Amino acid sequence: MIELRTPAEIEAMKPAGRFVAETLATLRDETKVGTNLLAIDRRAHDLIRRAGAESCYIDYHPSFGARPFGKVICTSVNDAVLHGLPFDYTLRDGDLVSLDFAVSVNGWVADSAVSFVVGTPRDEDLSLIDTTERALAAAIDAAAVGNRIGDISASIAAIAHADGYSINTDFGGHGVGREMHGDPHVANDGKAGRGYPLRAGLVLALEPWFLQTTDELVTDPDGWTLRSADGSRGAHSEHTVAITDGGPIVLTDRSWLGVA
Repeated sequence: MIELRTPAEIEAMKPAGRFVAETLATLRDETKVGTNLLAIDRRAHDLIRRAGAESCYIDYHPSFGARPFGKVICTSVNDAVLHGLPFDYTLRDGDLVSLDFAVSVNGWVADSAVSFVVGTPRDEDLSLIDTTERALAAAIDAAAVGNRIGDISASIAAIAHADGYSINTDFGGHGVGREMHGDPHVANDGKAGRGYPLRAGLVLALEPWFLQTTDELVTDPDGWTLRSADGSRGAHSEHTVAITDGGPIVLTDRSWLGVA
């Protein structure tokens, strides 16, 4: 069921968005060559506890997950792009890292993701990350009253295809509210003018993610981490966005913190 939020409810979602933005900015700043993925999870757990927030991940057990996730943040590295289950791995120079984080604050959820390189970056990795970020910006621009879900999907696909990337539509954006995942599904490819009409009060997590040379995924033995089928690297950018009569509001905006 697709739910629309009142202006007061969107206002009530802002603390969750701010906390997610602040946490990702902190974790990105602290994540360097030599950082262990389990240390990132412990730090995120501590920040959640201090804020009195609730993790959306730790007990999360959807049909595609082998077991409850058990951690509070997704840490996907290099050829992993989604649902990366933190494990005992120490980041190396040039690793491409995606952090995906969702929490509930006062009963309202916000969800966001950021990708970056630790140490010395490769040009192709920076280009991939840039594509996801520009696709996310285009998706946010398309999240306007009077448009349709297909307009968001098509805007993402136009950026990806222009940069030479193929697109997997199995996982994409989604509704956000009291729960982390809700209707509607927002694929990263689609036809403009098609799909559910965008109305004021609709809150969506928009999340372009692409792989360098494939659109096929394989699942790790951990039952969660999704990797490229050919070993090429992936990147993922995501924001929670409220559609309003005055235009889209990025609830997880990090620009006010001085970071992308």
